[in-house]
Amino acid sequence: MSEIKQLLENNKIWSESTKEADPEFFNRLSERQKPEYLWIGCSDSRVPANQLLGLIPGDIFVHRNVANLVVHTDFNCLSVLQYAVDVLQVKHIIVCGHYGCGGVEAALGDQQFGLIDNWLGHIKDLVVKYNDELEGLNDQDKSARMCELNVLEQAENIRRTNIVRDAKDRGQRLRIHSWIYSLRNGRLKDLANPDNSVPTEL
Repeated sequence: MSEIKQLLENNKIWSESTKEADPEFFNRLSERQKPEYLWIGCSDSRVPANQLLGLIPGDIFVHRNVANLVVHTDFNCLSVLQYAVDVLQVKHIIVCGHYGCGGVEAALGDQQFGLIDNWLGHIKDLVVKYNDELEGLNDQDKSARMCELNVLEQAENIRRTNIVRDAKDRGQRLRIHSWIYSLRNGRLKDLANPDNSVPTEL
C-alpha cells in the first residue's frame, strides 16, 4: 500500500472507531464550531495543538506558521485572529512556541535559506533587540531563551492589534497566554505565569 493510501486507510479506521465510541460525534461536529481557544503555534509537525492539550476536533481554532509569528502585515494571521475574536468569541488566545524551533535557530545563524529569510527577518530583529541578554550564553541556552522571547513578543503583538483593542473596548473578556513546549518531555510552560497564577486578562 502506498503512503498516501495508508493515510486514507488511517482516516477510515479513525472515523469508524470514533463513531463506534460516540455515534453522535460527527453529527455534533458538523452543526457548528464554538471553540473557546485560539492557538497560534509553529508549523513544526511535532507540535499538534489538539493532541498536546488533550482536546478533540472542534475545541480549538488553530493558526500555524514558521516560528509562531504574529506580524502586523500578515493578513492570514490577522484574519484568523479577527474571526476567532469577533465571530467565534474565543475566550483565550494562546501563543505557543517550542524549544529547538528551526525558525529561531535559523534566525540566530548566518546561513541563507531563500524566501523564508524574509519571514525570519522578524526574529532577527528580536535577536538584535535582546542582544545584551543573549550575549554570553552558549548556543543551546541562546536558542532556548530566544524561543521564549519570541513567544512573549508575539503575544505583545497580539495585544497591540486593533482587533484585541476593539474587543477590550467593548468589554469582551479575552486572555492572552504565552506558552512554550518542550519536545524532550512533552510539557508546556506558561512563560508569563511560571507559578501557574491567574493568566493575563485584558
